[in-house]
Amino acid sequence: MSPDLRVIVYPPDAERRVRVDGEILGRALGPGDLLEFLRRAGLDPDDQHTGKLIRS
Repeated sequence: MSPDLRVIVYPPDAERRVRVDGEILGRALGPGDLLEFLRRAGLDPDDQHTGKLIRS
């Protein structure tokens, strides 16, 4: 897992585009999809330390 990954979740237009380090991973239809994209990017959504990485 790289702590320097940049994850962007775009505002919804029925779905939310998810981009990690410039690569679009797909469109999240709900929270489960977003968690799966984070796992595929090598991030652990259950990791308590990820909270400091989230910005609005």
